[in-house]
Amino acid sequence: MIEFNRRLLWIAGLMALASQSADGQRRPRGRDLGIPLDGTPGPLNAITDVAGVEVGFTTLISGEGKLVVGKGPVRTGVTAILPRGKTSDDQTYAAWFTLNGNGEMTGTTWVEESGFLGGPVMITNTHSVGVVHDAVIEWVVKRGKAFAWSLPVVAETWDGGLNDINGFHVTREHALAAIDNAKPGPVAEGNVGGGTGMVCNQFKGGTGTSSRRITILRQTYTVGVLVQCNYGGRPRLSVAGVPIGREIPDLLPCDARLPDGTLAGRNDCASGRGEDSGDQGSIIVVVATDAPLLPHQLKRVVKRAALGIGRMGGIGGDSSGDILIAFSTANPGADVADHIVTVQGLPNDQINPVFEATIDATSEAILNAMLAAETMTGADGRRVYALPHDRLLAALRKYGRMP
Repeated sequence: MIEFNRRLLWIAGLMALASQSADGQRRPRGRDLGIPLDGTPGPLNAITDVAGVEVGFTTLISGEGKLVVGKGPVRTGVTAILPRGKTSDDQTYAAWFTLNGNGEMTGTTWVEESGFLGGPVMITNTHSVGVVHDAVIEWVVKRGKAFAWSLPVVAETWDGGLNDINGFHVTREHALAAIDNAKPGPVAEGNVGGGTGMVCNQFKGGTGTSSRRITILRQTYTVGVLVQCNYGGRPRLSVAGVPIGREIPDLLPCDARLPDGTLAGRNDCASGRGEDSGDQGSIIVVVATDAPLLPHQLKRVVKRAALGIGRMGGIGGDSSGDILIAFSTANPGADVADHIVTVQGLPNDQINPVFEATIDATSEAILNAMLAAETMTGADGRRVYALPHDRLLAALRKYGRMP
């Protein structure tokens, strides 16, 4: 069993490499490209800039061509965010919010009621929520934690356009591997983990992250965000105030199959202009901070992540599941059961910098997800194009946002 688990982790690690470019190099992020973005990021510009936070992935990419349910093609995975890392059982204060509720995030009723998050936040595809939920409970049991019930937080977005979503390719082992792979440090982006088969503003989307450093009452705090970006129509997409969706109206998702069943070249569509499906899909936003915020304050903070979505053009459309969760790693030990605890909290009058950091980091995480993602062809030859960096920069220059 130990050898099996080691092999599983090794395979999961190889799968995560699929998110990198063909030459093995990380694709440039927004700040690498010189895009003007508000705020001061942390050292990694990632959710893991919040001390203690660990992120892990299992990425599943296999097969091509005609969809055969149960066989593929497979373009999916699992993402795990651990607020205090794998070794801590300490709960965090938390809150959640839904901008539009056509989606799922389990465990949120108890988060709302208790004000606590008691484990990892997991993200996968819509039809794999159950198996990932079970895996988290199994992981906690194997760690020796005694409990009568468990309500894991598992969120989803739909990847059925590229992935054999009804083939149920995500297993308990994949979810456990994502948790076991979780670590601090740089976070992979784009076609990785639960974001593998996702579409964002009708470009290839997926996983993205960003962070902000802020100073409040002479103390420095960090706000970090991770998104699984699968929402939005093209026309409203905006970057640094520039209407990128109107400047790049082509490269829409398309059928890349030629009449003989083979696939057109990587940069070609067989069906002409491509499909404009409007503002569909979903986005999951996870906000982490080390600022000492109480649950009611985190509720205020997590709502502001929706403004970051709106800045990028999202409207919380009727078919979209825009679900957001925030937690604070401050106040360790606040969840004890046998004595009175003393906790700290920021004055409400000082909370605006946290709001601003959350908005800025959310919008940049969405941008980073699209910049990192690469063109992907999935089930039945459906092709979703990456946001072209050169055309993005040309549009920003056209509007005077870059030299």
